[in-house]
Amino acid sequence: MTKYLACLIFTISSFSVSAQALEGKLLGTWSDSTLVGSSSFNNPYNEIWGIVSNGVEYAILGSTAGTHFIDVSDPSTPREVQLIEGGTNGPVIIHRDFHDHKGFLYAVADEGSQSTLQIMDLSFLPDSVPVIYDSKEFIRRSHNIFIDTDAEIMYSCISDGDDVSFSPLRLFDISDPYNPEVIQSYSFIGSFFLSQVHDAYVRNDTAYLNAGPDGFVVADFSDPLAPVGLASLRPSDYPQSGYNHSGWLSEDGTTYYMADEDHGMDIKVMDVTQLPDLIVIDTIDAGSASPFTIPHNQIVHNGYLYGSYYYDGLQVWDIDDPENVTRVMYYPTSSIPHRNSFEGAWGVYPFLPSGVILVSDMQEGLFIIDDVENLISNVDETLTVDWDIYPNPSQGAFKITVDNSVPIDKMELLSSQGEIIQSLSLDNDLDLSPGMYTVRISNKNGSTTKKLIVVQ
Repeated sequence: MTKYLACLIFTISSFSVSAQALEGKLLGTWSDSTLVGSSSFNNPYNEIWGIVSNGVEYAILGSTAGTHFIDVSDPSTPREVQLIEGGTNGPVIIHRDFHDHKGFLYAVADEGSQSTLQIMDLSFLPDSVPVIYDSKEFIRRSHNIFIDTDAEIMYSCISDGDDVSFSPLRLFDISDPYNPEVIQSYSFIGSFFLSQVHDAYVRNDTAYLNAGPDGFVVADFSDPLAPVGLASLRPSDYPQSGYNHSGWLSEDGTTYYMADEDHGMDIKVMDVTQLPDLIVIDTIDAGSASPFTIPHNQIVHNGYLYGSYYYDGLQVWDIDDPENVTRVMYYPTSSIPHRNSFEGAWGVYPFLPSGVILVSDMQEGLFIIDDVENLISNVDETLTVDWDIYPNPSQGAFKITVDNSVPIDKMELLSSQGEIIQSLSLDNDLDLSPGMYTVRISNKNGSTTKKLIVVQ
């Protein structure tokens, strides 16, 4: 368990900056009006992935029908070249997931009695996509998959099949894509019980497991028959906890960006250099005041964190300094007003060599957004407020000092769950229960900044 509060006192000066983010440049879109929506969320579309085959860039888009291969080499005119139908299709399908390895695409679904693990040979694109493995023997259902490419092991989350029972997490040897083999299934990592693993990020045998209602686990799978727990968080161990959904590790391996899939909650910025301690150093958001803003999937690439943020569309943050994360770009893929549901941007993929960003919207389909570097390269840095809180920790009385010429719009106190408690002034003497709170300042120019405060 992390020593969260003790560590927070020493890192309390860290804060997030959400400068005036810029709207991304839309290059192209793709959708198919003949596709039916799911019966749960009316989403014809779900996950997004990307590949390069024979020098051509493709978007891989999941739908209620199956797996769409869309040529995006000319982003202004994306075109579908292949559709591989899923074992189950139609309104029952909500989720599909993809990952590729050594020229093969691995595809799963989370619903349907006839869904399968499909492994597809990508080398014949655009002419064909042979399905070399198509079976529900070991995977009929999997919510998410992730491949540790060095170990050639696929992690299947919330998984079951015709010949195997339900498992929160099951690992597969995929060194032979024609013959994937079960390695082991897991309900415990050490003494940490897993009722489910919703998603996983794995690098060099170290797995970061988002365990839904159970919290978060970091484990060493160097020996997959006997994984070793390195660190864990129960929901009571970190702020704004809920359904621990997904995350991604920074490229230098020092910071993990973790999201709980709950309305109104922020993404957590977590220092993972001091295991077994996991230190939440900040929270970041999409700059929305709606109580129904909600993060979904995150990916780190080239110094940026990319997030698909449901109603708030694509969000991009500069994470060069993890203690000073800056929101730099967004794109509104959805026109649906925020409400108590799950709609809008589902997934994001920023790894194509061209730099274009692929985004899937549950109702609208594929969006192709220009490289963030092209957008911000010639834009002057937006002024942000320079401010501080003291004393911190406090007994409830504290001052806010501001030193900047940018006019302030409002100052607010937020609960650890991200709810607005009240407006603030420069001098505050509040009757607050001991705990962790957030002070948020908004500028007239649209920038917002936040700092954590501990009340003892």
